[in-house]
Formats: sequence, C-alpha cells, structure tokens
Amino acid sequence: MARPETSKVTRMPVRREKPGVVSPSTTGPVPLEDLNPFHIAESQFQNAANYLKLEPWLREILVKPKRQLIVSIPTRMDDGSYRVFEGYRVQHNIARGPAKGGIRYHPGVTLDEVKALASWMTWKCATVGIPFGGGKGGVICNPKEMSQGELERMTRRYTAEISIIIGPEVDIPAPDVYTNAQTMAWIMDTYSMTRNTTALGVVTGKPLAVGGSLGRNEATARGCTYVIREACREKKLSLKGAKVVVQGFGNAGAIAAQLLHEMGAKVIAVSDSRGGIINTKEGIDPDKAMERKTKKGTLVGLPNTSKISNEDLLTTPCDILVPAALENQITMANANQIQTKIVAEAANGPTTPGADKVLYEKGIMVLPDILANAGGVTVSYFEWVQGLQSFFWTEEEVNQRLERIMVKAFNEVLQRSKEFKVNMRTAAYILAVGKVAEATRMRGIYP
Repeated sequence: MARPETSKVTRMPVRREKPGVVSPSTTGPVPLEDLNPFHIAESQFQNAANYLKLEPWLREILVKPKRQLIVSIPTRMDDGSYRVFEGYRVQHNIARGPAKGGIRYHPGVTLDEVKALASWMTWKCATVGIPFGGGKGGVICNPKEMSQGELERMTRRYTAEISIIIGPEVDIPAPDVYTNAQTMAWIMDTYSMTRNTTALGVVTGKPLAVGGSLGRNEATARGCTYVIREACREKKLSLKGAKVVVQGFGNAGAIAAQLLHEMGAKVIAVSDSRGGIINTKEGIDPDKAMERKTKKGTLVGLPNTSKISNEDLLTTPCDILVPAALENQITMANANQIQTKIVAEAANGPTTPGADKVLYEKGIMVLPDILANAGGVTVSYFEWVQGLQSFFWTEEEVNQRLERIMVKAFNEVLQRSKEFKVNMRTAAYILAVGKVAEATRMRGIYP
C-alpha cells in the first residue's frame, strides 16, 4: 500500500491452484504463475542485470539480502496470558546508505515477503536518488484482534529484539501495513531508553510531537500523483476529467483519491478490504467515502453508489488505475481484462512479471512501485535529515522538494525506457540497479 512505506490494507484474494502459483482464467494451455514475492523480486533484478550486462560477482551480491534477523516476541496479553509472536527484520543492501524500510503487522507476513519488500526498498531509494539502502520488517499477528495495550507491549518487545541491528545511521524503520505514527513513537521511545538518549532519527513516520515531518502522512499518495501527472503529459491524456479507479482505501489509496479529485480527475470506483463502490456517471467524492468508512468501517453503502467486488473493480474501464492494496493483484489471471491507460502502483508489488508483459503489449503504461510510491520514503528521508539536524521545514518546503525529486526520477526512468525500448518497470530497475552496482564497485568487498 503502497504505503511500502504503504497504507493500511488487507490482501485481496487471487485464485490459487497450489501454494505460490496462480493459473490464468483464460482458455487454452497457459503456464502457472509463481507468486512468491521474493522470486518475483529476483526475476525483476535479473532482468535489469541482463540489460546492464552486470558482472556475475555483482549479481551474486546484489540479489541476496545482506542480513536477515528472525526473532521471537513474547507478549503479555490483556487477560494475563502470554503469546509468542514471530518477527523479522531484513537488510537487503546498504551500499548507498543505511537500510530503510517499513514494518508491517499482518497475519500473512512471511520471511520471503519481507525479503522481497527489503529488496524493493533498495531499488526504490536508488530510483529517486536518496542515500539509503533497503530494509523491511514484519510481525506475524492480527492487529485487528489486539488491544492498544497488547500492540504497544508487542511493539516494544519487538523493538528490543531488533535493536541490535537498527539505529539512526544503520537501519531506520517506518510505518507500513497496520502500523502507524503511534507505532513509530513506541519504537523510538523504546530504542531511546536503551541508549539513554532521544534518538529522533531511529524511525520515520513519527508524530509531529516527537520529531515527525510535516507532509509525511500524505507523501506516498502525493508523490504518486506527481508521477501520474507527468505520465498523463507523456501520454497526452488530460488529468482533468480522467476516470480514476483506486483499489485499497488506506493511507495511500484514500489520499491519492482525494488529491486526484482535487486535480480535476473523476474518481469512479474505490475499494477496501470489505468491498468496493462505483459510480461511473457522477463519480465519487473521496471525502464522503472516507467519512463513510470512518463512521461505518466500510465504504459499501455510500449513497449514490453501487457495490462492486475488488476483482471486478480492477477490470473496470478507466483512464488511471491505482492499485493501493498488497502484492499480486494484477496477475496473468486478470491482466487481459485490465482496461486502463495508466497503472500507478501505490502499493508494493501489485503487478506480477507475467502481467507486466501483457499490459505492455496492450499499450498500458505501468508506473512501477519503485517509482510511483517512492514519495513515502523520500519524505521519510526528509524527516530523517530534519531529525538529525533538529531543524524542521514547512509543509510547503517538503512538498516542493518532493515534487522536484519525483519529477526528476520520472524523467530519468522515461529516458531509459525509450533508450532501451523497455517498459517503465524495467527502465526503473536499470536505473536503480546501475546506481547500486556502481556504489558496490567503488566500495569494493571487505576484507
């Protein structure tokens, strides 16, 4: 969602034939599709490495995570019992700077998923040119079934367990699925107590009261809209009046819908984990949709809208499709049915490699996650810098700096897309992998 550094969402279902594999719902013999997120991340890297003619030793280093930590998290529950949760922190690469990446709380978290997300963070930071490497964390739990006190105790114990590898100049966590500014405040406080200091730079996405940055909450969505605007110009598509569909109505999806609405686009369908709503004629007011979700816990039932499933929402005819849920939403099972001009990945990993090829052949421009949702980590970088300096910027300054970085990154990716005659995802990986490879060459291998 995303808001890796992504938004609060729940995984949408895909029809599976066997674990990790999906079979397209088309006629005729077709290959099964591997949906293991780390396998997908590996294939995306190798594809770019082929274009770059990367040396074998560099491939071997850059494809693998540098460090993987698995921890047990004993937590006292409200009834006095104890549960032991399992958590992860993965650092994929730190050649260009400290590891950076969110922490997600979700019952479906796996080590391979966290490894994939950490590698995507490496390439994301390199794509937009900020001096971070890639990291990611996760805890297998269902936060919807836990009280605030249970979440706090689990978070603090998790922090204590991973404190051996995190730090302001080492690895800087941030919010992700089902974590938020309050979670980051607990992590910052716990880490600070063990160091006898106030370490503002140990996490980003914090509340403003404890060193957060203005503009951080909207950053993922705002960065995505800047990239969408530039893509519309390239496609000669007017953003004003453009029909927009948003899957996932957490932080990234909801704010992206609001910002695009303000820019003159018509939001015709939105969804969350409980279902979707659609109005193709008049459109949907995102503010009213958010008000409905806040009061009722679901978007479904908003006046003047009809109910639609997440599966049907993805194939609704539109100009701009914004997947803002989790991984593997656009696969070979539904890629042929996607009817849009632009796919802007506000989530991490929503489109599989097989689906990428189908969309490219259909002339659909996919704005890849490592570009489209990099606004979150970019403003996290701003927050980190402000925290280290104890000097804070206005929201206008934050947004202006974000816009410059996102527009520059879009143009660099577009230039490589044209140069190598490849889709935007491959172009972004060529840009990013090239930067990390060069840093690795220059640093060398110690000892």
